Amino acid sequence: MTVLGERRVISGPKILCVGGGYFDFENPEASEFTIQDVAHALSQICRFTGQAHRFYSVAEHSVWCSLVVPSEFALAALLHDAAEAFIGDVSSPLKGLLPDYKRIEARVEAAVLGRFGLSRPLPFPVKLADLYMLKVEQAQVMCNDDDWPAVRSIAGPPLTVEFWSPDEARARFLSRFEALMTGSDT
Repeated sequence: MTVLGERRVISGPKILCVGGGYFDFENPEASEFTIQDVAHALSQICRFTGQAHRFYSVAEHSVWCSLVVPSEFALAALLHDAAEAFIGDVSSPLKGLLPDYKRIEARVEAAVLGRFGLSRPLPFPVKLADLYMLKVEQAQVMCNDDDWPAVRSIAGPPLTVEFWSPDEARARFLSRFEALMTGSDT
């Protein structure tokens, strides 16, 4: 990126974030992004590659994950899908067919988590919360009761997703992040 007068000349594999910074896929660690950029993007991305019966954002999914784990894992659970703010929500079956994508995803995830003081791999309770939410979402978001082996034995507390609007999801994600960062989590 170079500056030409008052305009920046952008080159290379970069995307513009809503806050005005750029996310650089070749150097994600030095990218210009904030938690507001993450929250905005996740609130706009529908889970299940948009195949849900109603709009259900990755931001809402992330907030629920952060509420069902033990408190010491709540920040990691809230941010477990934060890299999707820049790489999108690619379905797990497709990811399995794209080894280059998985390498890029791992680097982006490490950079995004690192920005907020976390590292890979995420703790096991976060993976369990993600699987629990998948089971909840299978029934409530996908309206499906097929046998998904990945969640067959997963159990957790009763939970009802609320299908927040993007604005509400963004606000709740940011509120949850602030509460966790300041220790005012209740």
